[in-house]
Order: sequence, then C-alpha cells, then structure tokens
Amino acid sequence: MATLTYGPQNLEIEFEERVLAHLKVAVLSKLRRNEAFSLSWSEDASTGHGRSSVWLHPSVPLHFRFAEAHQPRLNRAWIEQMLSVASMHGELTVLPEPEEQRQGS
Repeated sequence: MATLTYGPQNLEIEFEERVLAHLKVAVLSKLRRNEAFSLSWSEDASTGHGRSSVWLHPSVPLHFRFAEAHQPRLNRAWIEQMLSVASMHGELTVLPEPEEQRQGS
C-alpha cells in the first residue's frame, strides 16, 4: 500500500500503489496550475465502504509515500480521465482504471 499524508495534521490516506502513482500525477498537475479542488475516494471495507474527501490547495503540505521502489508504467488515459472529470465538477475523484487500458501494465 502507498500513503498520501495530507496537511499539517498528517492525515494518512492509504491507496493501492498503482492508484496513488496515477493520482500523484493528476494532483500535482492541478497544483502546479495553482488550482484548489477537492479530492474524493471510496473507503474500503475496513472503514465501512463510505466516501471521504479532502480540500487540496497549493499551500497544503502533501507527502506521497510508496512502499515499492519502482514506479509502475503510467496509463495516461486514466490520468486524463480523472483530470477531465475534475475540470467539469471541481472535484478530483479516484476512478477505477479502465480495464482495456490496464492490460500489459
């Protein structure tokens, strides 16, 4: 598992390694443009299958921590899909990776 540590309160949010690698590219792309936005994801069974969101702003500290040493091959279509939805709704949502794009990754 990989961890996104958010804000001065050090909220730790766990994601699968592959998900966080793609999310990192999308988040940093928006922050480089000085955009503020919400980040939303679905919780897993251990936390009750709910949904969570945090507000991201260029001034909020973030730390992306990966357990694996190598970076997975990135699926640009998946990143673009998340960024497109974020542009329309003002919310970056963790979407499932399209199956046809995932093969061979």
